[in-house]
Amino acid sequence: MTRTGGFQDDDFWTEFHDFLFSAQRHEQAEQLLGTSPLLSFPAASRVLDLCCGPGVFTVPLARLGHEVTGVDLSPAMLDRARKRSADLGAQVTYVQADAREFEAPGAFDVVLNLFTSFGYFEDPADNARVLRTMHTCLAPGGTLVLDLAGKELLARRVTPPKVVRQGDDVLVQTDTVLDDWARLRSDWVLVRGERVTRATLVWFVYSAVELRRMVREAGFGRVEVFGGFDGRPYDADAERLVLRAVRET
Repeated sequence: MTRTGGFQDDDFWTEFHDFLFSAQRHEQAEQLLGTSPLLSFPAASRVLDLCCGPGVFTVPLARLGHEVTGVDLSPAMLDRARKRSADLGAQVTYVQADAREFEAPGAFDVVLNLFTSFGYFEDPADNARVLRTMHTCLAPGGTLVLDLAGKELLARRVTPPKVVRQGDDVLVQTDTVLDDWARLRSDWVLVRGERVTRATLVWFVYSAVELRRMVREAGFGRVEVFGGFDGRPYDADAERLVLRAVRET
């Protein structure tokens, strides 16, 4: 049995890559970019994909003609993103950097942070710092799109262990609520033949009200919350918590 670390450990991203970034997820990203009103940007926009992973959104955005920069802390994920870009002929700039420390003041028209890539720092002040980084990186009038599983949605979905299969591999995921719904712990067990790998992730979870307040405190002006990439209301039928905000000055 082996154990990987948390989200800052490359072994985690390597071991669990196929479950985190399946072919279906790549296909979903391309579909969303073709249909979502929240992911429709002016031609040749300068886009920052913060926490880009293996280029799930980065690559198709570049193929649509945008000037895209992908930032991630994981060398392994960036290597996969670069290979995918090369294979598909996409021109992307990739940067290995901590999301709290990446600096490019006013360099982007759009900042994206998608598929619950927010809230993983142990100190909540560091998560707020990431939002300030997003604000700083945007030009005046630029747009932030932040997508995650909201606390209201997670309250409906924290259930007994979830089992996911890919071929002969089996992943068992068990979620536990911590600190009066301030955080969530997710314990993963991956079985590949006789090999068993365990990992634990802990992250802060946010309601729409909490996230809206944090985004405003980071300096953003107009803030809107949606229940999915199709722009539906954030209500009992919401699928995701998708926040769109504008840097006004």
